[in-house]
Order: sequence, then structure tokens, then C-alpha cells
Amino acid sequence: MGADEAATLDALFGRPEIPDELIATRAGRMAASRTSRLKRLVYMWVAAAVVLVVSIGEVAAQPNETAGHRKKIVVLHSFDRNFEPGSTWSREIRDQLSRQSPWPLEIQEQSLATAQDRNDAADAEFVKYLAALYAGRPPDLIIAIGAPAARFVQRYRTDLFPTTPMLLAAVELRRVEPSLLSEQDAVVGVRFDQVALVQNILRLLPETKAIAMIIGNSPNERFWVDEQMRILGPLLKNKVELIFYNERPFGEILKEVASLPPHSAIFYQQLWVDGAGAVYGDKDPLKRISEVANAPIFTFDLSHFNGEVVGGPMFSPAEGGRPTAAVAVRMLGGEKGSDIKVPPIGFSAPKYDWRQLQRWNISESRLPPGSEVLFREPTAWQRYSWQIALITAVIFAQAGLILALLNAHRRRRLAEVQSRQRTAELVHVNRIATAGELTASIAHEMNQPLGAIMTNTETAQAILKSPNPDINEVSEILADILRDDRRASEVIRRMRSLLKKTPFELKSLDFNDLIREAVKLILAVGRKVELVSVITPDALPILGDRIQLQQVILNLVANGIDAMKDTPTEDRVISIRTSRVEKFAELSVSDRGPGIPEDKLKEVFEPFFTSKADGMGMGLSIARTIVEAHNGQIWAENQSSGGAVFHLSLPLASS
Repeated sequence: MGADEAATLDALFGRPEIPDELIATRAGRMAASRTSRLKRLVYMWVAAAVVLVVSIGEVAAQPNETAGHRKKIVVLHSFDRNFEPGSTWSREIRDQLSRQSPWPLEIQEQSLATAQDRNDAADAEFVKYLAALYAGRPPDLIIAIGAPAARFVQRYRTDLFPTTPMLLAAVELRRVEPSLLSEQDAVVGVRFDQVALVQNILRLLPETKAIAMIIGNSPNERFWVDEQMRILGPLLKNKVELIFYNERPFGEILKEVASLPPHSAIFYQQLWVDGAGAVYGDKDPLKRISEVANAPIFTFDLSHFNGEVVGGPMFSPAEGGRPTAAVAVRMLGGEKGSDIKVPPIGFSAPKYDWRQLQRWNISESRLPPGSEVLFREPTAWQRYSWQIALITAVIFAQAGLILALLNAHRRRRLAEVQSRQRTAELVHVNRIATAGELTASIAHEMNQPLGAIMTNTETAQAILKSPNPDINEVSEILADILRDDRRASEVIRRMRSLLKKTPFELKSLDFNDLIREAVKLILAVGRKVELVSVITPDALPILGDRIQLQQVILNLVANGIDAMKDTPTEDRVISIRTSRVEKFAELSVSDRGPGIPEDKLKEVFEPFFTSKADGMGMGLSIARTIVEAHNGQIWAENQSSGGAVFHLSLPLASS
């Protein structure tokens, strides 16, 4: 350790050297010697530690050459960075670079403003500008997008960055000069197959007679005009006319595409500069053309596939961006460009716009196999599937419920019809039974007029046999015979009406008239009772079945007569009264019998309930069934003066 190093360590620890002259004795000198050796040993260990710390700091301070060094890339556009399709290609390449690159990237974009019209002087100034811009730190890689940018960097490579690797991207191979490529350059080109594009048009539109070629008038665009004429001209000769507008102003182009002849198609390649020298690349010329065109439009690049073109085989910037970025990363990693060979990028699988297919009535059956149809409008089911399913379920549920209700209604109607038929049959049987009960009275009523007729006939014969017959007497006898005959006929007619089997039928009736007819029938067949009828003067219009309602009245009267069988003859009175109570016609039939036990008042209308030894118990039950079929009510109660009274209420018919 030298004096300078010792002084440094002394200063580091703040401990000054002890002078030798301060030690006077030999023991003192020996102690001082031992102290000096120990001090030097400590100084050596401290110096080693300092050197180690400094070394570690220097290593840690060194940048990471793999992950920490930022790579600079310059992207050179053929025209303005907003021109399609270069803008979309650049965006896809940048996205892929950010995903694939292991280094931080600094990407700067420049545009070749002189591409619209070749100008050597302007090119030279642009070269000076780029050289000055990147003089401090040249880029690690230059990516030229499109043919004009590719030719520019090849032409001025030596004046720009002779040692910087260059990648020519999205450029058709016919636009690359192989002789100008260095070992540091790589090409990720595209293969533009114009024949396939025309075949796509003719496949979808086989009757096509003319194709309008929309290509601009810049040097690069004029190259493609010549190429289209060179390749497609002989192929389509005498079959399809190719119409070029590259020398026309854009306004005239719009007029022309709006009035194309029938069976025409439009192929849009690019329109950066029109025939008048105006720049349209950033003004969306395709959209303006589609707004006026009277024929379907086709193109070659998916960057134009935004609703204006039909579609077909096209370049995909997304598919082309991946291999381009992969080559760029390899070149940034130090690999020579000439050693990287990538096959040219071709058209992707055909894609078509469903809206344009519908607009131009192009059947999907004409599309090539493997085609993809985009922008298909969803069907009503796809848009509102759950709503439609819910509504359909509700409709089916309602339909099922309605069918169930209709079926129940049908069965109920059938049951009602059957019930009415059985009721009618039961009523008919009841009428026959009633007639059977009245047989004795009927025979008595018939014997009286028949006996009178016989007596009067014998008397008339005797008078006529006399020498001087009394004609007036004979006339009176004949009148008696006629009266008795009519009486017998009336008895027979009313019995036939009673016994006639008819279906249930509602008709407009006057309830008072119905009561009068029933009273006449009762009087005609005669029973040993007194019948008192009090008919209201108010009209009582109802809807009902005449025969069945008469049966109800007969049942009530017959029930009253049977109830008075043990009553003295002079007290056997049946009272029949009608009245109008609000909107109902009411009938009451009362007798002077013993009445009905209070606990049996509700049971008298039940089937098979009877107080007679020989009765069936069906008369009042049938009466209730008939009344309820007429939407009426029937009930019984006892009179305070004795006997029972049956009430019947039927709704009045509306006017």
C-alpha cells in the first residue's frame, strides 16, 4: 500500500497517523510497531471492499443490451400516411411489431410527397431532409410501404443510410428492382393477380359486357394502367370492354360511372391523383363513386371493404402485417435481410358484402367455395329470439287455454243439450203421468158431451118422424149437438197438446195468456176443486217454452189438488195469481190443504221426494228444472191461514 492510498484510507476513517518521534522507549516503539501492522491490515480489507462495491455498481449501471436498448424504425409511406391502402397496412404492421418485438420501439412515419409526380429535384431535397433529420442517430430499420416508397429507398440508398437495413413491404414484386437490393435488404411483397379479380367479376356477373377501371394518373398508377391493358386486354378481347378513366378529372369520372351501359361492372384499384393532377387519395374517392355508380364495384384490398364494394379475393392487411413484422424483428436482431426469404403474399379467402349482394341481386350460389359473407343483416329471429320465443310460448299457452275452454264449452253445451233432452223426456213422461192421473176426469168430461149428443140425436130423430116436425125444436137440438161436440173436441185438443212431445224452444210469450190456457185445460179435464184465477192487467212478456211452462203450472195445480184430498169438498179451492214485480213476472199457486212441514220446505223440490204413498216424487223436481232452464226461481211456503203456496218468478223479456 503506498502513501497516497494510506492517506486516503486515513481520511476515510478520520484517524491521523501517529508520529514515530512521539514514542521514546523501546517498549513504546514495539507497541507502536504492532499498532502500525494492525492498521495496515485493516486498510487492506477496507480497500478490497471498496473495489468490490465499485465493480458491482459499474456492472449494475450497464444497460441491458437485449431488453433495454430502444430500436428506432422509420416507416416511409408512398403517399400521405392517410392514403389507402397504405394507411391500413402501416397500422397492421405497427400492431404486429408491438406484439412481436422484444425491444422497446420508436416508430416514426414519413411520407413521400413527390410520388404523385416524379420530380428529381424534389427527391433530392427530401433526401437531404431525411439525412439531416436522422444524422444524430440513424434508424435501426427502414420499412418502405408501397412501390413508390420502395423505389425511392432503392434509388437513394447510398445517399441516405448505406448501412441501415431496409424492408420493402406491401409492394408488388413487379415494382421491385432486384439489382438494387443489398445483402441488408429484405422484401415482403404481394402478388397482384388481376386475372383472378376479373374472373371473380365474370363469375358473379356472367353477362358483363364492360368493366370500368378506376385507376389514377400518378407514375405508379400509370404503370398499373399499362399492366392491366397488357394482361387483360388480349384475354378479354371481343368479350368485355375495358374502360379507363386515368386521364379524366374526378368530376367527369363521377358522371361516367353514373351512366354506364347495362351489364357493366366497376373495378376500383386506386385513385391517388386524377387526370387533372388533383390529389384525391385522402378524400375517400371510393365512397363518392359508390354514391353515384349504377353498377356494382369490386376491388383488390380489404382496406376498401367498407360497404361500398361487392367483394371477392382481396389482400388482407391483417394477414400481411404478421409476416412483415416477423421479418422486421429478425432484421432488428441482426439477421441479414438477404438471408430472409418470404413467399409473396397472395389474396385471402374471398369475402363478400351481403348488403351489396342484395343491392345488385347477386345470388350467393354464384360465390366461389370457401367464400365468407359479411355484414349479413340478422333475421327477426336472430334479433329478437327470446322475445319471439316468449311471445310464441304465450300464444301457444293462450291457444291451449282457448282450446281447453272451447272443448269445455262444447262439452258443457253437449251436456246441456243432453240434459234438456232428458228433461224434455222426463217432462213428457210426467205429462203422461199427469194425464193418467186425470183419466177419470177426462172420461167424465168426455161422457157428458157425448151422452148429451146421443140424447139430442135420438130426440131429433123422433121429432123428424112425427107428421108435423117442429123445425125450430130440431134447430135448437142441432145447436146443442154442435156445442157438445165442440166441448169434446176442445178436451181432446188440450189433451193432445199436453201429451205432444216437442223439443225445448224459447219463444216470445205472454205469461198471462199462458196461465189462461193452462186454466182452460184444467177446467176442461175437470177435478172436484174450485179454481180461482186472478190475472194481472199488466202485460208480462217472457221468453219460454209454452208446453214446459204449462207442465209446471199443471204440476203445481195437481200437487195442490192432491194436498186437499182429505179436505172437505166445499173447501177445496186452488188460487192462481199473476203479478209484475220490478223486472220479473210472478205466479203463485195456493191451496187449502194441510201445508208443508217447515223442515221439508227446501226438500220438496228434490228428486224422488213425495208425501204420497203412490207418488214418484218427480213432479216438483221437474218443475224446478224447467224454471231454472228459463233463468227463473221457484220456492214454496206455508200460508198463515192454512195451506201451502208455490211461487214462480221468471225474468221479463226486454223490449
